[in-house]
Amino acid sequence: MISNHAVARILREIGLYLEMQDIPFKPRAYEKAAEEIESLSESVSALYKEGGVKALKELPAIGQAIAEKIEEYLTKGNIMYYEKLKKQIPVDLEALTGIEGLGPKKIKVLYNKLKIKNLKDLERNAKNGKIANLEGFGEKTASNILEGIEFQRTSGIRFILGHVFSDIELIIERLKSVRGVTHAISVGSARRMRETIGDADILVVAKKSLAVMQIFVSMPEVVRVFAQGSTKSSVQLKSGLQVDIRVVSRESLGAALNYFTGSKDHNVALRKIAIKKGWKLNEYGLYQRPTYRTGKQVKSDPPPSRLRRAGRRQGWKMIAGRDEEGLYKKLGLSYIEPELREMTGEIEAALRQAQGKHPGLPRLISYNALQGDLQIQTNWSDGAHSILEMAKAAHAQGLNYILITDHTKRLTVTHGLDARRIQQQWREIDSVNKKMRGKIKVLKGTECDILKNGTLDLPDSILSKLDVVGVSVHSFFALSKKEQTTRIVRAIQNPHVDILLHPTGRLLNKRPSYEVDMDEVIRVAKTTTTALEIDAFPERSDISAEYIKKCVNAGVKMSISSDAHATSHFAFLRYGVGLARCGWARKRDIINAWPEKKMKKMLK
Repeated sequence: MISNHAVARILREIGLYLEMQDIPFKPRAYEKAAEEIESLSESVSALYKEGGVKALKELPAIGQAIAEKIEEYLTKGNIMYYEKLKKQIPVDLEALTGIEGLGPKKIKVLYNKLKIKNLKDLERNAKNGKIANLEGFGEKTASNILEGIEFQRTSGIRFILGHVFSDIELIIERLKSVRGVTHAISVGSARRMRETIGDADILVVAKKSLAVMQIFVSMPEVVRVFAQGSTKSSVQLKSGLQVDIRVVSRESLGAALNYFTGSKDHNVALRKIAIKKGWKLNEYGLYQRPTYRTGKQVKSDPPPSRLRRAGRRQGWKMIAGRDEEGLYKKLGLSYIEPELREMTGEIEAALRQAQGKHPGLPRLISYNALQGDLQIQTNWSDGAHSILEMAKAAHAQGLNYILITDHTKRLTVTHGLDARRIQQQWREIDSVNKKMRGKIKVLKGTECDILKNGTLDLPDSILSKLDVVGVSVHSFFALSKKEQTTRIVRAIQNPHVDILLHPTGRLLNKRPSYEVDMDEVIRVAKTTTTALEIDAFPERSDISAEYIKKCVNAGVKMSISSDAHATSHFAFLRYGVGLARCGWARKRDIINAWPEKKMKKMLK
């Protein structure tokens, strides 16, 4: 079964190849189709199997031609149209477009002029000065390219969680359907809801482990089998993601979950607590130290693989490990949610809570807590769907209100709104609210560009009439830390500004945050009652857990937004909630977890 991520990748690359050829409209159509497939909560392969091309065409942004190409990929493993385009310009599009500032047209020039096909070619030509000498490039572009390559190299090969989470879930559902399997659970960084993961780990409880292993290594997504054993196997998927599976016993499931979820530092801290009590903690359970019949302690422990046998022969006793809650309790701690296990104070808080002291662990915001979404783009700017379509999709997701935040005029590439067009949009919003008949409230907002000097792209006379005003940076990323901080501070000091959107401007695996003093931004946000956004769009995941926790401690409120550009993007909200939980955020910290009236009352 081909994954959604793989289908989305090939559609996106078709769009990029078409953009190289200056073909109008089609590139954006393929990009929208890729976004739709990538954010589906169900498998596109299963959808096609059930309903064929007709079912594919019922998806937003998927027409007849694209549906037929998806069918060809799902049934044959390739798309002839794609192969034809790739033959004309045989470059590693995924790698090259991962460098900030390199779009399809520049990649085409680099190939035509210098035969650059991959990152190795790109780096060599940037260093030898050939790129700088090309018309339309120059020394600055060459320097930025080298910085981008170095950023990718230092970032390591990591996968954005929102891009591969559905693949992991698909594998888990497939494993759960195997006869005799009672549990199949994702662990590691994915369970801790980290923004990126190096690989995926799955634990399984099953009566017959060999049958599970055979099905796992035979999955259609698998391109390479690294190892296959009776209880452990490791494969690589077509997406490049390595997935490891391990079958464990039911009696050790809690200990295994704890051990393989991590983080490493968190696990080390737990083992130290166990050692101080004279116990042994590993992936099999929590054990009391064995003693000889004479009553003396054993001086050396047997290896973990022999722990249970040693227990039977020498008196080892498993005292916890069947479930995680019992494990933490036995160690004298309150249960710690996976998202908190990063050694940022959770052990101390769990100990205080178990002892009835304060402050304990936070009561984290739940995954179903959000009542609204406060950043949504529509086809008024660079979104794929109309306001009505977005409202219906948000209602279907269980939301009570949404804020329309199309871009403003400075962002010309998105066909941003000026004062005249945004007022025209208000009339459409009023019309949509009437059509929805109270099922969901559509609020009037903006993602207003912050200009270089910190002023805003729309006049105060317009901003004052909006329900909620969001502002963001989309340009001049290279300003000094002092200049960027001053710019943002000036923007949020505007009396009409309510939310600072994607506050640090990072794009995971592509662009680091711009230089900004976030401590100062948070300090000013507290005085101006400005909320900071947790942008849930997978590539952004902005702000980080570090800054979320600082906001929590400072009393600065936040919003969790999907940054939706299509109806399917509301599914991204769960990643935003996961990130909020990593930063110790509670329901009271997140303004769109509140009813609309309470949310608006808090803002300026």
